[in-house]
Amino acid sequence: MKMIIDTDPGIDDAMAVFYAALDPEIELLGLTSVFGNVSGEMAARNALRLVEMTGLDIPVAQGAKHALFAPSQPPPVHIHGTEGFGNIPAQIPTASASDEPAAEFLSRMAREHAGELVVCAIGPITNIADTIHLDPDFAGNVKKIVFMGGAAFVAGNITPYAEANSYHDPHAFNQVIASGADITMVGLDVTNQILCTAEDFSAIEATSPKLGGFLREASRFYLEFYRQASGQDGCKLHDPAAVIACTHPNLFEMVNTPIIVTQSGDRIGQTIAGDTLNANTIKVCKDVDIDAVRSQFISMFSTS
Repeated sequence: MKMIIDTDPGIDDAMAVFYAALDPEIELLGLTSVFGNVSGEMAARNALRLVEMTGLDIPVAQGAKHALFAPSQPPPVHIHGTEGFGNIPAQIPTASASDEPAAEFLSRMAREHAGELVVCAIGPITNIADTIHLDPDFAGNVKKIVFMGGAAFVAGNITPYAEANSYHDPHAFNQVIASGADITMVGLDVTNQILCTAEDFSAIEATSPKLGGFLREASRFYLEFYRQASGQDGCKLHDPAAVIACTHPNLFEMVNTPIIVTQSGDRIGQTIAGDTLNANTIKVCKDVDIDAVRSQFISMFSTS
């Protein structure tokens, strides 16, 4: 599967990128960076760092630094740390981001790999909306867009109504839905169910000292956030679940439903589902084989 990951790294973004780099079913063609868990500039830097750690020779194309219209929000340093990877200090990568902006890179890759490219968007979906504005053929060229975001049938996490990625750019998500592309939404409906514990990260480090060791160290901060916020003994596997949904859709129960995203007011970012809505239909992950997805994620690191 030819894939580009659109990312705002982010501790769980690092988990997702490392997983994709190790999966023999995935041919990772590049990363595009976007604001969200960190600033736009920091997202590109962190994405470059992740690529260098994997040893892959792929580009990082820098993308959006702010939402289309929604007010800018400060990065959630209490969740991902000041530099994006918990308490791991910043490190300047040896490579630089591509001169080609994210939207141009996504457009070109979809054109060159028409009908084959899967875009897995695990941050605010602004870059994808920008690409649709740039290239009207993008929605038809791309095989599918898998978006980690939204909460169709459960409560939100950044507000009682909204999941963080849909909250940060609701206008972009509505525009992507309206494009007619093949879209799968992997939201809190399923990602909230999948937990990775400190013991799981220790097991990952044991089989993959370099990548797993980085994740174990970064996860200490992430796990502590979840412990304090909800008393849970584990962190949610948000972004890795979206990558796994690309290659293993059979592990998810999906429904076809129209989705509209609230663009203003107290419920901004809310993803509303229903057959009576005047909106395009997308696939929404409603349930998940929790143990299978968690095991799939952990076992991938035994191959490195």
